[in-house]
Amino acid sequence: MDDQKSTLCEEKHFRDFYLKQVQSATNFAYYKCGNTDTALDLVQDAFTKIWENCAKIDFSKVKTYLFTTISNLFLNTIKHHKVVLQYAKETPNLDTNNQNPEYLFEEEEFKQKLTKAIASLSEAQREVFLMNRIDGKKYREIAEILDISQKTVEKRMSAALQLLKSQIENL
Repeated sequence: MDDQKSTLCEEKHFRDFYLKQVQSATNFAYYKCGNTDTALDLVQDAFTKIWENCAKIDFSKVKTYLFTTISNLFLNTIKHHKVVLQYAKETPNLDTNNQNPEYLFEEEEFKQKLTKAIASLSEAQREVFLMNRIDGKKYREIAEILDISQKTVEKRMSAALQLLKSQIENL
């Protein structure tokens, strides 16, 4: 165990771990926050924390540590993200690409409604929904990543679909 623990501090092993997990971690971070740039920041911060604490992390649990770190970093950015969203709501949209203003308005209105519908899901429901529908992960894989039972994944997905269905019917 100690030998495995110390190997994470070796650049080659860390690089291999990074290359193997970066896409999955980025997708997970995106499902958490819904923003590509923020997701990339969360992932880079998480890998930095792992590198800085490589000697303290059990190599067999490093994947769980990665996803937990991303979740914790996300929770730390929620307040900031809410301020940014509030500012975006209050700022008028500018027509910078010379498209039909009516089309732009309808497109923006639909995006806002869709974003609002997905945002209305609980974090747990949104994670499961996006991991399944966007990343194509099976319930079993989601359960393993989130360290929950497959039954819990099924319940969250069912609740998410019911809520989205009710809101989309009203769009």
